[in-house]
Amino acid sequence: MHKFIAMVGTNSDESTNRKLLQYMQAHYADQAEIELMEIKGLPIFNKPENHEIPAQAQAMADKIEQADGVIISTPEYDHSAPAALLNALEWLSFHIQPFVDKPVMILGASYGALGTSRAQAHLRQVLDSPELRARIMPSSEFMLGHSLQVFDDEGNLTDEQKVTKLDGLFKDFQIFVEITKKLKNANATTYEEVREMDWEKL
Repeated sequence: MHKFIAMVGTNSDESTNRKLLQYMQAHYADQAEIELMEIKGLPIFNKPENHEIPAQAQAMADKIEQADGVIISTPEYDHSAPAALLNALEWLSFHIQPFVDKPVMILGASYGALGTSRAQAHLRQVLDSPELRARIMPSSEFMLGHSLQVFDDEGNLTDEQKVTKLDGLFKDFQIFVEITKKLKNANATTYEEVREMDWEKL
């Protein structure tokens, strides 16, 4: 059984993105172990001169490294991923490399109709950056619009069409994880390239 980290892409206490990941955690419990990861509490990234990484960020990196893959659910603010999520990814690429060749599935929930389409596109660019080098599952957007109306009192998705699509994407992600395990011929070189990046010149 695969072990996945599900990163809540917001520091909001009340978020339908968290609800979406909690739904997946319960709905796919017989298919994979999914552990929610919060990004709340991280300090604002400031590229510390002593290269010191917050204990929370290091603990997050350790869990990501040990996981088979990462699922990120992001809101959309001003056509972009939230600053809190980008801040977390900056810490998770500063002298630590948990995302190198790590399979990632991107989701998003929003109150409006678009369902975080632009935020997901932005997040793909960030995760594909030289500092992160994640393996992002292609052609896999899951956009949950009008997210305040699609969960019942037990936290279940009530839109059967959305459930069917999410089921298919989750199965594809499991296959993508297995395929990614075979795409490791350049992993050592890629890891060294990221590890040796000179942050002082960035």
